Amino acid sequence: MRPIRFLLPGTTGRFRCGGLLVELQTARLTAQLVPTEVVTYRQREADHPFLDDLLARESTPGKTLWIVSWGFDVPGQLRRLRGRPVAYHAHSSGYGFSLPPGVPVLAVSRNTLGYWGDRAPRNPLFLVPNALQPKWLERGNRAAPLGCGRPIDVLVQQRKSSRYVLQHLVPALRRRGLRVEVQSGWVDDLVDLFNSAAVVLYDSADYWRGRGVSEGFGLPPLEALACGCVVFSSLNHALADSLDPGVVGHQIGCGTLENDLERIQAAVADPQAWLPPPARLSSLLEACSEPVLQERWHTALEAIDAHWSHLLLEGATPLRSSPLLALRIDQWRRRFWTMWRSLN
Repeated sequence: MRPIRFLLPGTTGRFRCGGLLVELQTARLTAQLVPTEVVTYRQREADHPFLDDLLARESTPGKTLWIVSWGFDVPGQLRRLRGRPVAYHAHSSGYGFSLPPGVPVLAVSRNTLGYWGDRAPRNPLFLVPNALQPKWLERGNRAAPLGCGRPIDVLVQQRKSSRYVLQHLVPALRRRGLRVEVQSGWVDDLVDLFNSAAVVLYDSADYWRGRGVSEGFGLPPLEALACGCVVFSSLNHALADSLDPGVVGHQIGCGTLENDLERIQAAVADPQAWLPPPARLSSLLEACSEPVLQERWHTALEAIDAHWSHLLLEGATPLRSSPLLALRIDQWRRRFWTMWRSLN
């Protein structure tokens, strides 16, 4: 298979975020399959090559597969890489751009897969969810008896959390005597923090709606489940991939504040009754493990390599999606003939 280059704006400072950490983790996984390197395009860094330098000295099409992922930058990156093997590692959906024919999509969730299955149905599509870091599976305290020795009744991470949770639900839970911690600053060991909580609340629907894009992969609820926590979460976008409400997790903001208070208080009192069935949780976490996801990447990369060989070496023509106008005309034509036949 072709060597891989993950294209990122930078790896330090203002570029540090969940999406960056996931790309770096994925690069580490694929490096065990094929030669892999990280390339930056905004910030020059001593440890990584810079896009401008590589394009200046390497002729098209080149020998590597480029992986682009950075949201609104993707259309510009695809233009710069035209004629070279490239694939889009799609985290969030909703950015509004279209993909050129033939560009494969590596979707991190079924929500994102469905989005591109609608917008680019003739492009090669793959599902490669993001992996949990091994520390969550190795150190997550799923076996300890819940409700005994966990100092936090309810844990909330302030970032991405809704006004409803922070301004209404949290104060109401505290008035009922529950020990609620709102984590806002830097935490050296998140596994330790989640292991200390009986219930975790995650409500990102408002956060992502305000930004106009989707929850790309929703790892925090999975991390909480890996630590034996009961999870109350919104079900927007990728969160619906894994959080079967009432089975694996529980909907937050479910109808009324009183309903939330009663269910969360009951979960704190008897967490075991609110946790997912052990076999279901074990299957879910295994599906998110690095070995399983590495195998998914191997399968996808083999198919993408063959796809680009068809295009670049054999001169095949990529399939194109039908233009929206043509689809509308077909629909109007069918309606016209249906009406004409009913009148005659």
